[in-house]
Amino acid sequence: MADFEIREGSQADAAAIDSLYPQAFPDEDLLPLVRKLVPNRATTLSLVAVIDGHIVGHAIFTRCGLDESDASAALLGPVAVAPAWQRRGIGCALIRFGIQRLKVENVTLVYVLGDPAYYGRLGFVPESLVEPPFQLPREWARAWQSQCLDSVVTPVAGKLIVPPPWMQAALWAP
Repeated sequence: MADFEIREGSQADAAAIDSLYPQAFPDEDLLPLVRKLVPNRATTLSLVAVIDGHIVGHAIFTRCGLDESDASAALLGPVAVAPAWQRRGIGCALIRFGIQRLKVENVTLVYVLGDPAYYGRLGFVPESLVEPPFQLPREWARAWQSQCLDSVVTPVAGKLIVPPPWMQAALWAP
């Protein structure tokens, strides 16, 4: 595993973060979403992984609500790691670091739309009680996942309420 530092992202990191996403996701344009989320520190936790002064990874956690509960929730994503640094534990470390920070902030649930094999290793399980903001294709049903950060598990149901940057159907469809 590479030796790296994880810290909260800052405005000074914007150019490096902007260059990271097209490398990590050449077939997706996530920059408009990232550019809307990162500056809003009231609703997002933006984390960067740094090696020798260079940003090689980034993860965003967006604070959200639930329409039928007062539970404190967050949505994980996107997460990007520079191709040369993938498969070295950087993405997992960013996610674990973020989850620990959210626990301290009393966030009790984290949701993600992603690969069940990857996120399952981090403690996420398929979610069936809380709906994402938009209907997912049936083949993505197992990709909608959650993790409870509270030791006392109280089942929560309803719909995830996300901030405006996430209210684009294209972000929730193939």
